[in-house]
Amino acid sequence: MDMKDMQPATLAAQAGGAIDLQSGGVVPPIQPATTFARDREYAPLNAANTYARDHNDVVRQAEAVLAQMEGGQEALLFPSGMAAIAALFRTVPTGGRVVVQSGIYWGATQWIRDFCQRRQVVMDEVDASDLAALKAACAKGKADIVWVETPSNPWLKTTDIKGAAEAAHGAGAVLVVDSTAATPILSNPLKLGADMVMHSATKAINGHSDVLAGVLVTKAGGAIWDEIAKDRAGAGAVLGPFEAWLLLRGMRTLPLRVERMCENAMKVAEFLTDHPQVEGVFYPGLQGFAGHEIAAKQMQGGYGFLMSFLVKGGREEALKVAGRLNLFHRATSLGGVESLVEHRHTIEPHTGIPESLLRISIGIEDAGDLIADLGQALGQ
Repeated sequence: MDMKDMQPATLAAQAGGAIDLQSGGVVPPIQPATTFARDREYAPLNAANTYARDHNDVVRQAEAVLAQMEGGQEALLFPSGMAAIAALFRTVPTGGRVVVQSGIYWGATQWIRDFCQRRQVVMDEVDASDLAALKAACAKGKADIVWVETPSNPWLKTTDIKGAAEAAHGAGAVLVVDSTAATPILSNPLKLGADMVMHSATKAINGHSDVLAGVLVTKAGGAIWDEIAKDRAGAGAVLGPFEAWLLLRGMRTLPLRVERMCENAMKVAEFLTDHPQVEGVFYPGLQGFAGHEIAAKQMQGGYGFLMSFLVKGGREEALKVAGRLNLFHRATSLGGVESLVEHRHTIEPHTGIPESLLRISIGIEDAGDLIADLGQALGQ
């Protein structure tokens, strides 16, 4: 059977069909070599491999699985999500223009702002969940990149990807979607009109909080994609073979993990919505939540594992709640098998995040245990 015709669950479990042909092992091998031999006529023994900075079999295998799960033509792995973002934005010429969603992952916003200032690139920030506002920003003139994040972190706002693609293409820009909080299992932006999709593969794609990685997937390649690939090779922003092997290993359970995390997250969101000590819950799976209808159209199988909520009593009470949690680790990140809690204002106090906001990433634990932990922490 051709793996290209397989569903994501089969593709992931089978690691894209990779086995170790030399030993017969059903687990893809790791080749740690940094350089590759040539024969006496100086021809490479393996035409695909010359030097590890851009050539490694397990990296290519992981890229192939990610590209297929997203419905893309090709993928490129990077040593972090930010390395992938940097390679993308370095394609923008000096004096160019980018349109960037506001209220997204602060690390991306900060880097893009600094980059644009250095390169005299015009940066228009807009609430992309407001499609009319996004269209107006794109209509100001020619743009090079339109960058959106859906669902967004930490506000869980949902952007209409089809509408965003039309707006971006009308400005001559490529639409790139940070789909980290959705994963390839819940949403495929390329099938909705996006030109590229980015994931911090550190998060749910790896899923075990032990690998830093990022990935870009393209719908159809082209000059910008070739420039990104050249930049990655030249700048050395590559993923090591052991990290790629761990990533591929984590990906084999991605569909199962996401299914469980989404089921847990919905139960937790409903519990928090009804709790008297909670002022508001930000989760696209909730009926009546802004963006729920769009999320229902462009996400399948669940609404993700990330959510935020506001604790009554402000900063002091929010920190007390975080401190009383026993199962939720107080740590920065998301998408792992273990549940995490973060007081976001402590991490980025300058961005206007409410001091009462706690962001939680839901893992694969028993939902009842997670709810009981939140209940005792909130004082139920």
